[in-house]
Amino acid sequence: MMKAIYKGEIIAESNETIVIEGNHYFPPNSLKKGYLKESSTHSTCPWKGLASYYTIEVDGTANKDAAWFYPNPSDKAKEIKDHVAFWKGVEITQ
Repeated sequence: MMKAIYKGEIIAESNETIVIEGNHYFPPNSLKKGYLKESSTHSTCPWKGLASYYTIEVDGTANKDAAWFYPNPSDKAKEIKDHVAFWKGVEITQ
């Protein structure tokens, strides 16, 4: 079971993550949405497409844009549609 942990709280956990470029992408049903707030930030990956971001909030601490996902990925990345990956101090562990 892979887990995404921030400030001691499990943000997501799943046995079905997809690993791309060293990042575990968690399926949408594995997310604890109460910790995720939509962000207006976007970035573009040359082969995956336009990424959207979430800010993670735990106990009043916000970690801006610490999670990202592809709502409409390119055909090459369609397997990670709406799956979420983490960075910026979010620990990914088993």
